[in-house]
Amino acid sequence: MSRVLAVRLDSLGDVLVTGPAVRALAGAAEHLTLLCGPRGRAAAELLPGVDEVLCWRAPWVDPDPEPVRPEHVEDLRAALAARRFDRAVVFTSFHQSPLPTALVLRLAGIAWVGAICEDYPGSLLDVRHRLPDDLPEPERALSLAAACGAPLPPGDDGRLAVRGVAAQAAPVPEPPYVVLHPGTSVPARAWPPDRFRETCRRLVDDGHRVVVTGAPGERGLTARVAGASGALDLGGRTNLVGLASVLAHARAVVVGNTGPAHLAAAVGTPVVSLFAPTVPAVRWAPYGVPRVLLGDQTAPCRDSRATACPVPGHPCLASVTPDDVLSAVVALSAPPVAEPA
Repeated sequence: MSRVLAVRLDSLGDVLVTGPAVRALAGAAEHLTLLCGPRGRAAAELLPGVDEVLCWRAPWVDPDPEPVRPEHVEDLRAALAARRFDRAVVFTSFHQSPLPTALVLRLAGIAWVGAICEDYPGSLLDVRHRLPDDLPEPERALSLAAACGAPLPPGDDGRLAVRGVAAQAAPVPEPPYVVLHPGTSVPARAWPPDRFRETCRRLVDDGHRVVVTGAPGERGLTARVAGASGALDLGGRTNLVGLASVLAHARAVVVGNTGPAHLAAAVGTPVVSLFAPTVPAVRWAPYGVPRVLLGDQTAPCRDSRATACPVPGHPCLASVTPDDVLSAVVALSAPPVAEPA
């Protein structure tokens, strides 16, 4: 390979879980460009192996799609054509088709394209990779990279990773501390805020240092969770690099199925995963780090991909108690037991 284009057009967490496959492609390329969507750009800029990031909002991927405009598609086609890529690999989730993207890549003159695809691709794909869908997303993406001639290089453990995580960008307590991240990308994946607030208070009462994190639009939520407990509220006070640094120094992170869960995995921090089963945990649970998965994985919302909870009372996560979370934090914080000699 020479000049390679990797494509992952959806959200922050989707980009992070594709990171090992991106490293595999980069190891076989002279130059690697990652084409991402605006929701994944901040993560794309942190992935090892990426030489250039291009950003484009795909109307067939973005959850708030704009109308399809010929000039918008033409701008992307021209930008790709100007870079004269030798190969392209399109990464998708199981419910997405790579074919609209592959059509644009062909129109941009990219002569070789690979993707996972169940639909008949005609002349759009050179590698039509097919495999069982009940794989963790990082392994699914790695399987595609290998099918396209780019296995992981020797010494790469295949875990999630980010680069550029340096000094903390906001004041935090001395480690160790526990991070609570109450926000989620969609409401169906959220644990009730009052449960987070009670957990925060009890962690502090039990002697834990606690940091509450969130995006700028979640300042009200993080303030509610931190309350008067003495926890440090960092809502809206970190960018993605700063959040990665805060997570990297934590003893454990309590978070739903949302991008920061995968960011915690990328910096090697154990995760208490408040996981709504709207998508399968086998695919989307935090990968490659110690974790405790909480939530009723057999709830009626299972595999619905709902963004708003379709079941009164939100039973999949409302069934999780602060006691459950406190026990999980203790379990993940305990030192490993030595193997008998």
